[in-house]
Amino acid sequence: MEHLTLGFSPCPNDTFIFDQLVHENPDKNGIEYEFGLADVEQLNQWAFEGKFDVTKLSYSAFLHLTDQYVLLDSGSALGFGVGPLLITTREKYGAIKNDPAAFLANAKIAIPGKYTTANLLLSLAFPDAKNKTEVLFSDIEQGVLSGNYDAGLIIHENRFTYADKGLEKIMDCGAWWEEQFKAAIPLGGIVIRKSLAPEIKLKVQNQIKASIKNSWQQYPTLSEFVKMHAQEMSEEVMRKHINLYVNEYSSSLEGLGDQAIETLFKQAFASGLIKEMPEQFKLSIVSG
Repeated sequence: MEHLTLGFSPCPNDTFIFDQLVHENPDKNGIEYEFGLADVEQLNQWAFEGKFDVTKLSYSAFLHLTDQYVLLDSGSALGFGVGPLLITTREKYGAIKNDPAAFLANAKIAIPGKYTTANLLLSLAFPDAKNKTEVLFSDIEQGVLSGNYDAGLIIHENRFTYADKGLEKIMDCGAWWEEQFKAAIPLGGIVIRKSLAPEIKLKVQNQIKASIKNSWQQYPTLSEFVKMHAQEMSEEVMRKHINLYVNEYSSSLEGLGDQAIETLFKQAFASGLIKEMPEQFKLSIVSG
């Protein structure tokens, strides 16, 4: 029996993806998982420490970790129309909507984490926006409303709630990415420790694919595992979250998916946000 540690977020897309995998009898596939849940930026930090054998992380973080982990073909959050939103209060919006770059050059901006792909996209779109503070993603809306920050970069389910709270969208960073580079938006992926045997990597990958398939077969019913970790989210928002972030790229990155990730890496390198391009990126995706 192989014992692996696994990290993913409590967000509905991740619990939806991993539900069957973590609850299935380990005797079936010969792998027993000890799993932990955390916010994506905490997972990014733990990935730098090598905490988990298999973990969800932001593609921005993966840029720096290709020597330790390889990317699995299944489990990613990647697609079109899934990008982070830059928001502000309605009071500020009227004065800045015509020249957001000038505003953001001096604005205090709340971001969901240094190594999130959201922050990487913001850095590519607005390189002069440097006054950033890392804030737990679920606290960003309130931080902007209270005046602690001039703008906030929101991800996950907050894209469905910001308008109801009286906030305005400055820019959809994902839409900007799609228009500029004609590519899907690579948000987060599932990586596995490089040192593990090839057959273990492939087995984990296949289990994730099977787990996703099983969850879709039960949908639109939400499992107790998904609901118990969704905090105070309504089932309607949970389903919106799943429908947006779990798609064909979650089952396989082949084709447009791996091209989008390579484009992100190349743009980060071209903009000077990373010092060197990871070697042989495409060959680092587990295949089979």
